[in-house]
Amino acid sequence: MRLSTKVAYNTIIQVASKFIATLLGLIAIAVITRYLGLAGFGQYTIIITFLSFFGILADLGLTLVTVQMISRPDVDQDKVISNLFSLRLISAIIFLGLAPLVVFLFPYDIAVKMGVAVTTLSFFFIALNQILVGVFQKNLRMDKVSIAEVAGRVILVIGVLIAVRLNYGLIGIMVATVISNAINFLFHYIFSIKFVKIKLSFDKEVWKDIIKKSWPLAITIAFNLVYLKTDTLILSLIKTQAEVGIYGAAYKVIDVFITIPFMFAGIVLPIITASWAEKNIDRFKAVMQKSFDALVILAVPLTIGTQFLAKPIMTLVAGEDFSSSGSVLRILILAASIIFFGSMFTHGVIAINKQKKIISVYIFTGITAVIGYLIFIPRYSYFGAAWVTIYSEIVVVAASIFLVWKYAKFLPNLSIFIKSLGASAVMAMAIYYIQIPFQELNLFIILLLSTVIYFAALYLFKGISRYDLRNLINKQ
Repeated sequence: MRLSTKVAYNTIIQVASKFIATLLGLIAIAVITRYLGLAGFGQYTIIITFLSFFGILADLGLTLVTVQMISRPDVDQDKVISNLFSLRLISAIIFLGLAPLVVFLFPYDIAVKMGVAVTTLSFFFIALNQILVGVFQKNLRMDKVSIAEVAGRVILVIGVLIAVRLNYGLIGIMVATVISNAINFLFHYIFSIKFVKIKLSFDKEVWKDIIKKSWPLAITIAFNLVYLKTDTLILSLIKTQAEVGIYGAAYKVIDVFITIPFMFAGIVLPIITASWAEKNIDRFKAVMQKSFDALVILAVPLTIGTQFLAKPIMTLVAGEDFSSSGSVLRILILAASIIFFGSMFTHGVIAINKQKKIISVYIFTGITAVIGYLIFIPRYSYFGAAWVTIYSEIVVVAASIFLVWKYAKFLPNLSIFIKSLGASAVMAMAIYYIQIPFQELNLFIILLLSTVIYFAALYLFKGISRYDLRNLINKQ
């Protein structure tokens, strides 16, 4: 099976499984939001956000370094993965172990503090999982990750339904989350046995090499955390739990959307890393361009369509109480589109080993974003938080594009982007004229018709061709 077919296979499997996992995740969120209500979902959001700080700090840049290190020629994969896994185990115990203690310093309800203590285990399993995912990325076997994710989501939905049926409250929901991620990790570990033998390993030289490569990423991830999560934290301290719930519900939908570019970039990262290491610059640029085009084809209609359908999407996902989240979703989808456009460049910086060059950008963005949150959240609540988030994404992506251009001399051809804009304009007009006479039309029907119209228009504009479709499934 040639490389393009492997990438296509992994992408198709992941897209299919991601659709199933996303549907299951949305079902879980739909049940949770309707059960907990605005204030209760605000508490749920605070718990997840608070633990995200400690979870991301525990990462230490190891997730992205894993793929980079095991993609090198002649690497001893077992040795490297064992040391990475051991380092991650220690970092997760240290940083996540602090969370249940630190939360008692904050003026949160006892339900939130108890929720943090319980859900810490969930983030522990996620932390260990991230190292194993690198193994499947490198071997282009993301189908294994897909099976594990779907299994975890099935358990989540079942657990949430049981918690609601037995009225176990917020803590019951968090216990279901822990069990879901434990099952996810168990599947990952069992599947990884075929590719790598993992044992606890504390090789000083390997650890030095890991830390040398990971510390720039650790710093960038820490400041990335600042501008991504501080908004919800500040909102939780100065606004009501209901407002946190409104913002958190819209953000939950965005989290679903942005798994797509990170999933795709994760598949491609080993390929562009190897291409750069082998000095195959033409291949590096070709893969970057194709990847950029693929993400653009998805991002543009998603962004434009959401401007028309944000309120019914939020009502469907979270219930009537969360219909006001639609206004927040319209703003946050712009940040998601920037992530779509820029994800290949942020991963490209890693592939060309220029992580240190972008540290100052993350520091600047983190500091200015916090200042922005402190200024705009008290005045404009979640709207202020959303617009500062957009500013942060623009700065980071712009810097990543500049670095890839400077060192790899790559800038994307925007032909597909322009054609996608044209096709999205046709789709937008269709949505507008469908909604007016048929306002009672089911959202699923509107989404289906919009998708068909968009891809038909894109085909007519030659944004996609028969050759692309044939090449995708060609296994010769």
